[in-house]
Amino acid sequence: MRRPRLRRPRLPRTRKGRRLVRAVMAGCVLALLPAAWLHVVTDDRLRTTADVPRTGVAVVFGAGLWDGEPSPYLAHRLDAAAELYRAGRIEVVLVSGDNSREEYDEPDAMRAYLVRHGVPDGRIVSDYAGFDTWDSCVRAKRIFGVDRAVLISQGFHIRRAVALCQEAGVVSYGVGVDDAHDATWYYGGAREILAAGKAAWDAVFEPDPHFLGPREPGVARALAGAG
Repeated sequence: MRRPRLRRPRLPRTRKGRRLVRAVMAGCVLALLPAAWLHVVTDDRLRTTADVPRTGVAVVFGAGLWDGEPSPYLAHRLDAAAELYRAGRIEVVLVSGDNSREEYDEPDAMRAYLVRHGVPDGRIVSDYAGFDTWDSCVRAKRIFGVDRAVLISQGFHIRRAVALCQEAGVVSYGVGVDDAHDATWYYGGAREILAAGKAAWDAVFEPDPHFLGPREPGVARALAGAG
């Protein structure tokens, strides 16, 4: 019995068709360049909770609330921060999230969770205008005076966080927490391909965050109290 022969895909024979193929290929390459940039600039900045350098401040990025409580993904980030605090690898936690409307308050929910898990309230500082990763990084530097930090997020997001905080002037190490590879995880990973493009834009043009305001001494005071 003869095996069926597989036909090789044929390239378009017309000039217009070939141009279309080249344009599609070029678009794919350009779309992947920002993601490649994130991998290159962060390869030596990723750590685990066991080997991250001792650093004064950890930054935890918001990841949504469920009925006023941290979502499972956000809870895992906060668990990692509490673990680092108990191990003496960090002294202060800056929780950066969305409080754009009265009924939605990520930073206060994050603070309450950390307190329940053993982090003293005086060692937690809240950033209520961390509306996206770039805003959180810029505000950490320009509003809260953070020069060096451990960043905590999911593995699919941590490279972007580290790259952007480095661009914002914060010397950063990233801890990517583990999560089950469920639908949310795969969605987050796919979303990062598009988010990498915005990250490259932010790194090049360095836009101001949605809100700046005066410098806040919360981190400095918390570090002084930790000494």
